[in-house]
Amino acid sequence: MAASQKAVDNSKRLRYIRALERFHNGIISYLSNTPELKKEGFDKKIENSLKLLKRVDEIALYKGELQDLQKLVQKMISLKETDKEIEEIKEEILHSSNQLDKSKNARRYKKDKHTSDKYQDWE
Repeated sequence: MAASQKAVDNSKRLRYIRALERFHNGIISYLSNTPELKKEGFDKKIENSLKLLKRVDEIALYKGELQDLQKLVQKMISLKETDKEIEEIKEEILHSSNQLDKSKNARRYKKDKHTSDKYQDWE
């Protein structure tokens, strides 16, 4: 029994999202954990991660966080070609990544605004 087209599209979409996340996490880990950063090492890491990303077909993403992740990955790739210092690149990428995580977490954790009003019925 062949899989439906919807299931195939969904699996391609998930594969692309996982590839983007893997690319993102690999670069962030490299920038955060490498004691002596060098531009050449960063360029090599981008190229190796890009090989894995190129294996997966690019799919149009419609969710805001995923679009932001896609833009961040494109920004990382474009920073490989710039003449900026590695510390500038690191600062820029880590800031963008933190903003992405912040937007993800803002949706997840909501503060109860009127907590005292919520429990007045119990008294």
